[in-house]
Amino acid sequence: MLLSDFDYDLPEELIAQTPIEPRNASRLMVLDPRNHTICHEHFYDLGKFLEPGDTLIFNDTRVIPARLIGHRAMTGGKVEIFLLRRIDGTHWETLAKPGKKAQAGNVIEFSDELSCEVKASTDFGGRVVEFRFQGVFEEILDRLGETPLPPYIHEKLEDRERYQTVYNREEGSAAAPTAGLHFTKEQMHGLEAAGIHLGFVTLHVGLGTFRPVNVERIEDHVMHKEYYSISEETAKMILDTKASGHRVVAVGTTSIRTLESAATGKNEISGCSGWTDIFIYPGYEFKIVDAIITNFHLPKSTLIMLVSAFAGREFVLEAYRRAVEERYRFFSFGDAMLCYVKQPKEERDRELKALEESHQINTHDG
Repeated sequence: MLLSDFDYDLPEELIAQTPIEPRNASRLMVLDPRNHTICHEHFYDLGKFLEPGDTLIFNDTRVIPARLIGHRAMTGGKVEIFLLRRIDGTHWETLAKPGKKAQAGNVIEFSDELSCEVKASTDFGGRVVEFRFQGVFEEILDRLGETPLPPYIHEKLEDRERYQTVYNREEGSAAAPTAGLHFTKEQMHGLEAAGIHLGFVTLHVGLGTFRPVNVERIEDHVMHKEYYSISEETAKMILDTKASGHRVVAVGTTSIRTLESAATGKNEISGCSGWTDIFIYPGYEFKIVDAIITNFHLPKSTLIMLVSAFAGREFVLEAYRRAVEERYRFFSFGDAMLCYVKQPKEERDRELKALEESHQINTHDG
């Protein structure tokens, strides 16, 4: 398949710059791929589409204030350090900007209580740094660091917690699992009281989530690696849900990638942790996930490919066109989509075959 197969036109003014209040007042587009229906609701209506016994799976990662602004100790030149992954108690894998001011041996000072020395370069152009600090690193980072926002958000976020889910607890992400931003604690309590099970996994979102796909054949794209973890308790909840004939509803693409990475077979999963670079695009057979809640994603992104794998590429692009016509809000602080019935395998196979044949025809014609 080609990258251009996942493109769509989006007016810039539909990119949400600020979060809506309250969180669950955002709009909710509901897709049924099997019956090819689209309806328009609000996120507080989510419970209408869930049944007692269904299980919602949330990614409980927390975004760290990963952006640090400092100056080179010798010259005073400004350097930005972006934390990507903790290696040990003092060493981190980072991005440095500008890289030429962050060579091995350079010391960068952020305050009287925090500095770092560049130790090495990484394969992808990043830097490994060793931090030196007085006190508790996490407390210093919370005071000095800035919460990184996606590059398409240009307005300042007044409340940093609005780029966190209300159920976050495991620090480590460079970006928020944005589908979860719509939930309020009150709504979660209400769903649980209605017999909906709430399960939690962890996937620390890396900076690669914003990295564009730079190959024309999407099969050639290499995904970035992200750390994930699922407990035996959550795995058992999923197995019990499946055994009782109910649905596993993944909240966000990060939860989807975690569940499908941890799957050991169709409707089989166990507690585990590790690194995943799973790439889900049309043709993928889902093993665990029965329904998804997600935001509206960037054109030509791996995330719109994932949603297309679940609901069918043509139907998803039709839904996106409708979202533009209806003036939905897009991306991290935008509106949400619920896709709650999988497209039958034979329909997906027909669509994939037709798409491949059209490419062959275009190639012969050209």
